Parts: sequence; structure tokens; C-alpha cells
Amino acid sequence: MAPNSNVAIDIKNLSAGYDAETIIEHVNLQINHKDFFGIIGPNGGGKSTLLKAILGLIPIQKGSIHIFGKPPERGRKYVGYVPQYAEFDKHFPISVWDVVLMGRRAMRGMSPWYSQKDKKAAENALKKVELLDCKQRHISELSGGQRQRVFIARALAANPRVLLLDEPTASVDKDMQETIYQFLQEINKEITIVLVTHDIGVLSSYVNRVSCMNRYLFTHDDDRYISPEMIEKAYSCPVELIAHGVPHRVLVDHDHKKKKRTEES
Repeated sequence: MAPNSNVAIDIKNLSAGYDAETIIEHVNLQINHKDFFGIIGPNGGGKSTLLKAILGLIPIQKGSIHIFGKPPERGRKYVGYVPQYAEFDKHFPISVWDVVLMGRRAMRGMSPWYSQKDKKAAENALKKVELLDCKQRHISELSGGQRQRVFIARALAANPRVLLLDEPTASVDKDMQETIYQFLQEINKEITIVLVTHDIGVLSSYVNRVSCMNRYLFTHDDDRYISPEMIEKAYSCPVELIAHGVPHRVLVDHDHKKKKRTEES
């Protein structure tokens, strides 16, 4: 499959985990280029494991993953990754500029220096997240939301065709969450985005496809929508309403609720 194929990520019958422990099983998923794909699910359900399998950071026990037609160890060159928690030493002397340049490390090869092309890519990435004016500031001086945008810029500096984000707004306030999601929606015009989140409300306004993950991947026939069955299978509990901003998505009454009404009447 050529790199310009419309299929960005193709996963077939995937099982993966750590050592002998299987965390995710029988995952089948196809994500097209320029999809904005959301994955929700409970803690420990395997969402982060799925992202790490896509990146080739953990071994595949069964099945296959292809990124623009290539296995993870070769296809991950097309992928930018923003982990859930980017830990750093607040006392280590590193600037915003240095952090973003790190996104070019794989392109630098054996050279000890960053090229002008690397620096231009880092500059463009900082412009995209509107933090170029902060490039000389120490990373610890920024707010949580600003730091998260810097880490996104670091991933974008590699000029990826796919961006994987693991809970990108877990540590930022509501206003900054909106800013980050609006920015992601804008860059989605050019690149594929796969977003892991606990914020079900986000899915109503930003993503165009969604699945639930809890060891297995639960999808609806039309995966632009979240069905009650998907939520109940993934969370093992009923969810009656999803509403966030405009537009919002409303789930129909569940059978258990209808049954309760009938019994009460």
C-alpha cells in the first residue's frame, strides 16, 4: 500500500500486551486519512496500550497493524505522538525551543547538530500552536495548557501524517481544553488524528468517528455515533445522555429504563 493511500491505520485481529499478559484482544479497526477518530473507555481498558501497539512500542501477540501500508517499525515515521503525561525536570535548563526541536531528533540521523530545515520545522510547529513568542522561555514557566501545546508542537515538528494523542487535556482547565480541541480540529484538515479521552462530551463537537475500548473495541454500525450498546459494553453501566455544546448527541432510552417505567406503572 503506497504512503498516499487513503487508509492511514489498518488493524486486523490485534491482540497485544506486556510480557505474557494480554491487555487488548481481537481489535479490528480501519482509520482513513484525515479522520478525527476518538477512543473512549474506562481506566485500564487498553486505550494507551492500543496507541503503543500502533507505534511499535510493545510487541504484537496476534494479528497485524499497518500505517499507510507499513508495519509499525517502519510506518511510525509517519506518526507524531503526544503521551498522556510528559514528565520533565523543572530544574533542567531546557527551553520551549529545545523541547520542540527534540521532535526532529529522528530526522537528524548521526549529525550532532540540527539543520536549518529542522529549525524551520520547529518554528512552523510553534507558530501552529501560537507559542513562537515563548520559544526562549523555560518549559517550567508555562501554564499546563501552554506546556501541552508545546508537546503537541514537538510532535508536529516531525511533519507527521498521523497524530496520536493520549488524554491531551487531562491537566488543563476548561477554557484551554476548548482552545486545544479547536486547534486540533483545524490541523485535522491536513493530518489524521487519533484521540484517546475520558471526556465523552468532547466527542460531540470535534471527532467524526468514535469507538469504545475496554480490552475489546466496541463500535456501532455507523461509527460516527455513540450507541447505548457501545457505552454499556465498554463501561458495564448504562449512559442515558451525551450532550456538549452545539451540536450535541442524545442517546435513546435504554431498555432497562423503559422496563422500570413499565413496572412502576
